[in-house]
Amino acid sequence: MRIDLSLRQLEAFVQVATSGSFRQAALQLGQSQPALSSAIRRAEQTLGTRLFDRDTRQVRITATGQELLPVARRILRDFDHALGDLGEFMAGRSGRVTVVALPSTSVALLPRAVAAFSRTHPQVAFSLIEATADALLAMVEEGRADFGLSVRPAPHQRLQYRHLHDDPMVLVCRRDDPLAARASAPWSVFATRPCIVSAPRSSIRPITDAVFMRLRTPVRPTLEFPSVAACGAMVAAGLGITALPVLALELVNMTELAAVPLTRPAVTRPIGLVTRIGRSLPPVTRAFMDSLRI
Repeated sequence: MRIDLSLRQLEAFVQVATSGSFRQAALQLGQSQPALSSAIRRAEQTLGTRLFDRDTRQVRITATGQELLPVARRILRDFDHALGDLGEFMAGRSGRVTVVALPSTSVALLPRAVAAFSRTHPQVAFSLIEATADALLAMVEEGRADFGLSVRPAPHQRLQYRHLHDDPMVLVCRRDDPLAARASAPWSVFATRPCIVSAPRSSIRPITDAVFMRLRTPVRPTLEFPSVAACGAMVAAGLGITALPVLALELVNMTELAAVPLTRPAVTRPIGLVTRIGRSLPPVTRAFMDSLRI
C-alpha cells in the first residue's frame, strides 16, 4: 500500500509534533496557520485517521502520529541530504570527469592539473583515458568522454576546439650526434639523414608530412615508430633522427638523446580542449576545463 503524502505535509506534521502548537509551527515554517492546518488536514484525509487530538488548550499526537513521526523525520532528512548532494553537483564540487587525452598530454599535463583540482574539489572523481588522435576525437564525438585534450579536429567533425597551447616541434637525435651541439636546426636536415616518423594516425604525422611536402628536397622516412617511447629507443639505437613536439619528450628516455629546436619553418602542434557540439557538460567538467592553463 502506497501512502501519498507530500513533503510539505510531512514538514508541517513534524513541525507541529515538535513544537506542540499549530501557531508556533506556522511561525517557524513562515506560513499562515490556516495553510498549515490545511496541510495537516489533507494528510489526515490521505491516511484516513487523525494525527493530532486537539482542543482549544493543547495538541496531542495520536498513536498513528507517533508511528509516522520517525518515518517523516527520516524522509525529510534524506531529502535534505539528497538536495545537498545535488547542490554540490550543480556547483561543480562533485561528480565524475571523463577525459581522453593524447599519451603526451596525459603524462605532461593532466597529472598536475588533476592534482591541483582535487585539492580544492576532493569529492570529484576522474576517469582518464589515453588514445591516439583519431581514436580520441571519435570518443568525444560518440560521447564516450566528456572532452579531449588533443589537436584541432577536422572541419567535418561535430566537434568544438578551444585552443590552450602551442607545442613546439624539436629535432631529437643522439647526444653524440653533431646536430646535438647546434642551437637550432632547419627541417631540411631530414632530407640528408635517416628519418624516423610516427604512425599515420598519430597527432604528429600530419605535422611532419606537411612540412616535408614544403621542402625542396624530398624526405624519405626509413622507419615508422608505433609509439613515442619506441621512437626514442630507435633514435638512441642510431636508426635515425626524428621530430617530436616538446610535450612528447615526457614519454622518452632522454638519457642518451638531445632535443634541438627546429626552424625554417618554426612549427608547433596545437593543443586544446575538444568537446562535442551540442552536448551539455556536467558543471564539474566545465569547472575542470576552466582550470586547465598550460
